[in-house]
Amino acid sequence: MAGHSKFKNIMHRKGAQDKKRSNLFSKLSREITVAAKMGTPDPDMNPRLRLAVNTAKAQSMPKDNIQRAIDKATAGDDENYEEVRYEGYGPGGSAIIVETLTDNRNRTATAVRTAFSKHGGNLGTEGSVQHGFERLGLIEYPAAVGDEDKVLEAAMEAGAEDIESSDDGHTIWTAADDLHQVAADLEKALGEAETVKLAWKPNITVDMDEKNASTLLKLIDVLDDDDDVQTVWGNYEISDDVMEKLEG
Repeated sequence: MAGHSKFKNIMHRKGAQDKKRSNLFSKLSREITVAAKMGTPDPDMNPRLRLAVNTAKAQSMPKDNIQRAIDKATAGDDENYEEVRYEGYGPGGSAIIVETLTDNRNRTATAVRTAFSKHGGNLGTEGSVQHGFERLGLIEYPAAVGDEDKVLEAAMEAGAEDIESSDDGHTIWTAADDLHQVAADLEKALGEAETVKLAWKPNITVDMDEKNASTLLKLIDVLDDDDDVQTVWGNYEISDDVMEKLEG
């Protein structure tokens, strides 16, 4: 759950994701189809598609579903998704970046704007909060792959920029352009990662009190429920104490 370590807070809560398997699979399928359309349908020759397929596998998405999503791209269907990023402010002065893949900009913009306004936030213009984040590659491994020293050594060898380890696992940060290569090198040393994706990492985080954290998590859940929303990033920090109160 969010709050147990810093990086779990940066992305929306995984627990909420796990409860919505079908919702998650549809998002993963959409990313695979878009990635396959933008390049070649061969994951070995298409870094973005490889990342999408690896992410789907890490979430236990069936191989048939993955193949169907790739086939959809080559079938020349009429669905054309575009990437649109929304930026805004959430409760407690938090900054939020919402990444979407949509075939209807008006529908998505209305849904995102409504989610912000109903949950103590407001949607800004593109670029309004992005300056507070860095675009980096994010690779996550479970704690079971080894201790911090082992992962640190592998990460340095692979050319990663930074590593954070906790009881929950290991988070490795790379330059955005290096993500594919670092992930491939790490896979040889540590096996397949749980997460490999481009991320928005906040330069400074803001602590949330109980009231703001409660509203913020509702906002993130509403955004996450939207089929067009792929990922939600934020600069908020929720302490273990606050999370325990909210969960209790």
